[in-house]
Formats: sequence, structure tokens, C-alpha cells
Amino acid sequence: MDRHINAPISSEDAKALKSGDYVYITGTIYTARDAAHKRMYESIEKNQELPIKMENNIIYYMGPSPAREGRTIGSAGPTTSSRMDKYAPVLLDMGLKGMIGKGKRSEEVKSAIVRNGAVYFAAVGGAGALLSKCIKESKVIAYDDLGTEAIRELKVENFPVIVVIDCEGNNLYETSIEKYRKV
Repeated sequence: MDRHINAPISSEDAKALKSGDYVYITGTIYTARDAAHKRMYESIEKNQELPIKMENNIIYYMGPSPAREGRTIGSAGPTTSSRMDKYAPVLLDMGLKGMIGKGKRSEEVKSAIVRNGAVYFAAVGGAGALLSKCIKESKVIAYDDLGTEAIRELKVENFPVIVVIDCEGNNLYETSIEKYRKV
């Protein structure tokens, strides 16, 4: 089913999404990859404030390529989500409602998604140039020294993703395999 949601995402919208839904996100999302997640995690351990509020926000696991002249951002494809699995449960417990990436997630992340009524989306890997066209604004808001892995605030319009793990723990990667498996 095709759905259109706004970001930040409400708890009601997150709970209404089902594994396999095609979703178009409009609003504000944030980028953070490995190095930024590590820094945020270290800040949490030191009881320091994070550079972004987690409550109802969506983090896109992406580090863009440099923008060409006249463009807001360069290629903006997803990175492998499992690299953030160590940090994701803590951020979900702090109110993070959505994550966008590619690939499988750990059982710990899946449990945290269910526990917090959140959702894991996949963006199509290899389609970074097309995805960048949905990004209308991009600005670095934290960890500028990390270069492409800095935290960015993105304004997106109809950013296409697919629900992989919904708030009930249904996992598209598992159900799709079962659906097409031959005995």
C-alpha cells in the first residue's frame, strides 16, 4: 500500500505503517552514519546533550557525495544499517521513531523497534542520484569535522522508502523469503 507521511513522524503514523508498505516522506529527517552514531553514543554515556532530539525523528543512514554546482546535495544513497545496530536500541529508547538504511537488522534492534512503536525503512541502494532529487535542503548541524559523516538536517519531499520492520516486528526480509520459498 502507498502511504504519505510527514516527518517528524507521529506515534500514530508509525503504528499505522505495515511491513511492505511503500511510503513517501515529506518534512525534516536527519542523517547519521557510523562515526556520528559512535559520538552520540559516547555523549549519552557521559550524560551530555545530543545534537538532535530523538523524539519522533527519523535518521537516514547516509553520507552524501559532494553536491554538483546548482544542486542541494550529491548522491544520497543508503548505507548498510547493521553498522548502527550497536547504537540503535539506545536511540530508539530515547524516542527515535524511524530509521532509513539498507539491509538486515539485529534481533536487539527489532526488539527495540517493537518496544518503542518505531519503524525501519529501506531506501533503494544504488539509487542515490535519484533519491537526492527528493532532498530540497541540506545543512550540516553537528560534527562538521566528520565530513560526509557529519549529522545533516534534510528537508525532503516525497522521499521514497519501503517499510521493512513495522512496530509489530513484522520483517519484510523474512516474510518475502517465506512467501516465495519452494518446498
